[in-house]
Amino acid sequence: MKFHASTVQARYDSPLGPMVVAATDSGLAGLWFEGQRHLPDHSGWPHAPRHPVLVEAVAQLADYFAGKRTQFDLPLDLQGGTAFQQSVWQALLAIPPGGTTSYGDLSQRVGRPAAVRAVGAAIGRNPLSIVVPCHRVLGRDGSLTGYAGGLERKSALLALEGAI
Repeated sequence: MKFHASTVQARYDSPLGPMVVAATDSGLAGLWFEGQRHLPDHSGWPHAPRHPVLVEAVAQLADYFAGKRTQFDLPLDLQGGTAFQQSVWQALLAIPPGGTTSYGDLSQRVGRPAAVRAVGAAIGRNPLSIVVPCHRVLGRDGSLTGYAGGLERKSALLALEGAI
């Protein structure tokens, strides 16, 4: 992934562990659990906890974890991904809170039914954990599989949303 030169960051201490929250002038660009797979090198991004997008993202995350919010209303900057990745991430946004889908079903939705592995790889590189709900994608048999933040967190997020 490529991140814009204007990317700034803040830290959010979620109930599931510390998170890095990143934004650009265009919107929320990243949300990762510290130590998760595919966490970019963010050491050069300035800390800007008062950036308006980061302030709003942290407030909405706090509401989400408190059970007061099921969806996010934030401008998103997904420009760091390829066109294919962006199409997969947009499809993830259509999965309703409390709902789940499979990797195969998601491949169908993006018009690439034979590209289940490529869709899975794009999901794994989702830069906006929770906000772009990749945790709502399950294995064909409904099993918890593949979450860059760890399966315990995936399970906790699905339980919070009432999906399991």
